[in-house]
Amino acid sequence: MDNLASLRFFLPESILTVAVLAMFVQDLLTRRSARRVVYLTAGALVWLAIVAFATLQMPAGTASLFGGLLQHDPLRMFFTWVFLGATLLTIVIAPNSGQISPNRLGEFFALLFALVLGMYLMASASDLLTIYLSIETVSLVSYVLTGFRRGDRKSNEAALKYVIYGGVASGVMLYGMSLLYGLFATTRILGEAGIAAQLSDVTSRIFLAHAFGGQPAAQLALIVAIVFVLAGVGYKIASVPFHMWCPDVYEGAPTPFTAFLSVGPKAAGFAVAIRFFFATFERQLPDGAFAQVGDVPWPAIIGIISAATMTLGNLTALVQTNLKRMLAYSSIAHAGYLLMGLAAASAAGVQSILVYLVIYLFMNVGAFLVVIAVANARGGEQISDFRGLSVAAPVTALTLAVFLFSLTGLPPLAGFTGKYLVFAALVQRGGFWNVILAVIGVLNSAISLFYYAKIIKAMYLDEPLDRTPMRVPRLYTGLLVALAVPLLVFGVYWGPLVRWASTAFGGPTPI
Repeated sequence: MDNLASLRFFLPESILTVAVLAMFVQDLLTRRSARRVVYLTAGALVWLAIVAFATLQMPAGTASLFGGLLQHDPLRMFFTWVFLGATLLTIVIAPNSGQISPNRLGEFFALLFALVLGMYLMASASDLLTIYLSIETVSLVSYVLTGFRRGDRKSNEAALKYVIYGGVASGVMLYGMSLLYGLFATTRILGEAGIAAQLSDVTSRIFLAHAFGGQPAAQLALIVAIVFVLAGVGYKIASVPFHMWCPDVYEGAPTPFTAFLSVGPKAAGFAVAIRFFFATFERQLPDGAFAQVGDVPWPAIIGIISAATMTLGNLTALVQTNLKRMLAYSSIAHAGYLLMGLAAASAAGVQSILVYLVIYLFMNVGAFLVVIAVANARGGEQISDFRGLSVAAPVTALTLAVFLFSLTGLPPLAGFTGKYLVFAALVQRGGFWNVILAVIGVLNSAISLFYYAKIIKAMYLDEPLDRTPMRVPRLYTGLLVALAVPLLVFGVYWGPLVRWASTAFGGPTPI
């Protein structure tokens, strides 16, 4: 599709670009008064509503945009709604968090919209260049938002570490992309001359093997390129061994942004991974199943990373005393669970990832919202600061218990639904190593119960720090309940989520 015709499908991104500039201008023009926060928050919500309306107007079906640089399809639309949900919660949470200065709130919202713009592009990127540029857009804005509290040493340290790790990951990923370009002489993933088409073409594969002096050498070069590209994607989703930035960044960044970072960019990273691997190394058969192209063992590579990621994340979380750091390692572990769905290399596996991400949005943002409420009331984020929370703030404690049990994957909560679908996709795919990976996932879920239970114990069994009722803003209480209720509903009735995921990524519906 030519550039002019593509603009129709690019409307949400265009509005987000305008929103970034508009929020900066509004920040400059809004007087420093008691109503400043209200005006800026209302402005951000209005712009988000306009973006949501534009997203609703997107045509159905698929289309190749800007000469193949971007792809419009149901998968893109699914992820945009996840991004919008995370953005809405962040806009509502940030003003009352006590961690974003009212004088800089407009700047925070402008940068947040810039980050969402990058995530939108990640969800639709279908060319190596747009994948790289969109990931870099998200990364650069994330560095700034991580160090947003300029007077806080932890925030500054976290931002510096984030920049260093991000720079290394970007360099490795770019080198992997250059290898792919050297192998196939194109940056396109889709299309007649794309990487996928060349891998499917027998003549191209014979030529590639001849150029490298044999099939094993050509395959090794391709595997190295894939692993290097995985460095960039793994960095965004915080998978081993690209996870080292995660604990310090989660602890040092403003908590509203930490909540967003744990869901939004992670979902965008999986959008890139799904499109890259399934568009390049898989082809869909008439019955909806997928067949591997090019004899590249990418599911095995993903499976190894998945097992290492969830195991390291859970074992390290066991010894944490700061709840934000614990949730950081928990986030690493959940990246491992999500990678299990990718390793299944099936439609059911991808659909399980999509369902899991929606559920993860509710339970992880909810957990961080409780961290904000307790930190504002008690001045700390240690597990010891949650002692007796069931006495001081019963509703807050109850909702946190729901979030933590859901993160563990206990029935009848939605977290169990997400993990069940992921494990079922692996077992349904068959194969000895897929079953072993599913068993590793179950064992890791059992391990996670131990560190989540420490928080439950502190809230309900330990001696209260203070029996005086803890002041929690009504807005936060309402949000906590609103986030907890879907976890109860989707735990017993997940049909709508599964159907939505099946529509986003065609194929048989998961078990």
